Amino acid sequence: MPPCIPAVQDKSMSALLEKIDKSFLPRHIAIIMDGNGRWAKEQGEDRLFGHYHGVESVRNIVEGCAELGVGYLTLYAFSTENWERPKDEVIGLMELLVSTIRKEVETLHKNNIRLHVIGDLGMLPDYARQELDEAMEFTSNNTGLRLIMALSYSGRWELLNAVKGIAREVKEGSLQPDAIDQDVFQRHLCTSGFPDPELMIRTSGEFRISNFLLYQLAYAELYFTPVRWPDFRKENLYEAIVDFQSRERRFGKTGEQLASEKEPEV
Repeated sequence: MPPCIPAVQDKSMSALLEKIDKSFLPRHIAIIMDGNGRWAKEQGEDRLFGHYHGVESVRNIVEGCAELGVGYLTLYAFSTENWERPKDEVIGLMELLVSTIRKEVETLHKNNIRLHVIGDLGMLPDYARQELDEAMEFTSNNTGLRLIMALSYSGRWELLNAVKGIAREVKEGSLQPDAIDQDVFQRHLCTSGFPDPELMIRTSGEFRISNFLLYQLAYAELYFTPVRWPDFRKENLYEAIVDFQSRERRFGKTGEQLASEKEPEV
């Protein structure tokens, strides 16, 4: 029986791929990679064991998005609140981050993937910042998938940081209060160079966004799956995209308005 499993999986993946409309892909996918610790506990191991296995999922999903032609992928890797976790876990996560970036940067470059990092990077250890800076510089000319790692990040921190930046410009006289609009506000966000996510995926069965991209997710389609992050693979990604493509994105309009806008002119 075991030798038949890969063939069944391949058939299932192919069937899902056929359902995906390549002309209607979400331009930007954001993922809350949840469940590493619980997955490890279910294996009778410590939490870091789950984080190490979660790296394989990152590799698989990045590859899947690049193959499909998704433009942007944001992964919520470490929140500002995660600094409150046990010291051994935090140190282990930082070491895992550095070793993973070091191992994967050549592959990212080879596959034309550009790495970005958003968050309060001043909180990261110097050795981690240096590794990230070198990886971002190394991939800076790549034109394929934009891989955005959210590290030491939280939505509330980002919004507060944006307000402070705007306040400084007003105080300096380079910005008039009446000139503050959506464009000005977005310019002060970490994601100012990226489109807002259209699809947000959260693994491990939790139904919340946990302080992630609070401003940017305003019109994103939210997809929750019980699959733990270390078990999340391309097949699960395809399922989320198929679900996304089955939804009607109205942006405050009615279904009738959208239908009339699609009608060809005579």
